[in-house]
Amino acid sequence: MPPLRTLPPRPAARPALWPRITCLVGLLGLTCGTALAQAGPDAHLAVVPRTAAETARIAAVTAPTTDFSAPEAFETLPGGAATVRVRTNADAFSQPSANISFERELDFKVGNGLFRKIWVAAPSSTLASDGLGPLYNARGCQNCHIKDGRGHPPEGPTDPAVSMFLRISIPGSPHDVANMSEITDFIATVPDPTYGGQLQDFGTPGHLAEYRLDITYEDIEVPLSEGETVVLRSPTYRAADLGYGPLHPEAMLSPRVAPQMIGLGLLEAIPEADILALADPDDADGDGISGRANWVWSVEFDRPMLGRFGLKAGAPTVRQQSAAAFSGDIGISTPLFPDPWGECTPQEAACRSARHGDDSAQNGFEVDDNALDLVTFYSRNLAVPARRDADDPQVLRGKEVFYTAGCAACHTPKFVTNRLQDQPEQSFQLIWPYSDLLLHDMGEGLADHRPEARATGTEWRTAPLWGIGLTEQVSGHSTFLHDGRARSLLEAILWHGGEAQPARDAVAQMPKTDRDALIRYLESL
Repeated sequence: MPPLRTLPPRPAARPALWPRITCLVGLLGLTCGTALAQAGPDAHLAVVPRTAAETARIAAVTAPTTDFSAPEAFETLPGGAATVRVRTNADAFSQPSANISFERELDFKVGNGLFRKIWVAAPSSTLASDGLGPLYNARGCQNCHIKDGRGHPPEGPTDPAVSMFLRISIPGSPHDVANMSEITDFIATVPDPTYGGQLQDFGTPGHLAEYRLDITYEDIEVPLSEGETVVLRSPTYRAADLGYGPLHPEAMLSPRVAPQMIGLGLLEAIPEADILALADPDDADGDGISGRANWVWSVEFDRPMLGRFGLKAGAPTVRQQSAAAFSGDIGISTPLFPDPWGECTPQEAACRSARHGDDSAQNGFEVDDNALDLVTFYSRNLAVPARRDADDPQVLRGKEVFYTAGCAACHTPKFVTNRLQDQPEQSFQLIWPYSDLLLHDMGEGLADHRPEARATGTEWRTAPLWGIGLTEQVSGHSTFLHDGRARSLLEAILWHGGEAQPARDAVAQMPKTDRDALIRYLESL
């Protein structure tokens, strides 16, 4: 790969190099500063610790509102100072953080180029772009995260599952996951011995695809108040046309649609302590909402870390999530996942013995450290668009319904991020992601029955809601949930079960005017 623009070393390797940090101080009444990063729960970040006074002020600012007569201060800036104006086209999720410097915007654009790169099979004359597969789900990151937005299920039996795939695993035993033995309630699973941890539906020339995703739907009528009826579609998934023999008898499959990319750096910058403070695994307060942290193995730091990313919070950092996607989705090697064949198993011998792109790379990786850092930087700085119509009376009523129905119990509206030495775009921002980043039991209706780390087969991470009202504008569809089964926001709500069943029932039973106001509020986010 030819030389790329080089980012500064990651925080663990250097002292503070970015003393000027953008802060939202008007609301918080706080000041910015720098200090050496402290080892601790947020050791993946160069954190300047908060003072006791700051912590108290932040608690007051992030407390749930009880006034729904007008928008809250800074509510129209969901990404803090990084928030961008709303575009009216499909580029709404593809803008850099508003508070990014000119120099770092160049880094963002180089990262964007790598994110959009279309990879080809090796050997190829385009040495900077070869190394695809040999088994893969997409030829580039943008192919799944279309316009940096949400993927979708196939629209029909002949439509390829370009932005959706099946994860796969089988039950394991404690000795299979020795690194995680200290984590309470860790559920041991291992990849399928033939197909690995993810099914790939494409192969480079000479290599059979692993499968074809087959989906069938059954309609379910759901009655609502005032005579309204909604038809839900209940999916059944099958791994058809298997290319390398049968699945393991105990194989567990989980459908996954590519999530939107905005605000990832801000989610990564939320203090771990603030997330854990919301956890209530034993429902000690008796509100029916538990909320559990997922703990996963960090290949970067060689220790367990809080999971934040992925539909079951299976990745601890944006960098690891990016590297895992290169490996599993595209078959591209990185320093974190160095196998040049992606995740092909020993039983897929032809894949492992094929010519790979790193055969001609100087450092042995198809995406090296510098390139991975640039993609990580790009992913961290895809900005959240500003709120729309926050002062509209119907939106304000919908916000009140959101709180009174219990939705805010899991979709936590706001946090203040860590003050960071080297990520000024994410540093000390009041943000509105509407997620606690915790695992919640969503009931049998949404269950995939496939555990992931501590997440059971019925648990999912609370999905952030910022930008959800722009889904159709950006992605050209309005499908939601982990597998895109919901064709509208109302359908998505009605699929909620488990801990969310009371909130779901409240929505189904409330007056239609309130239900419409709730949807209008969600569309404004």
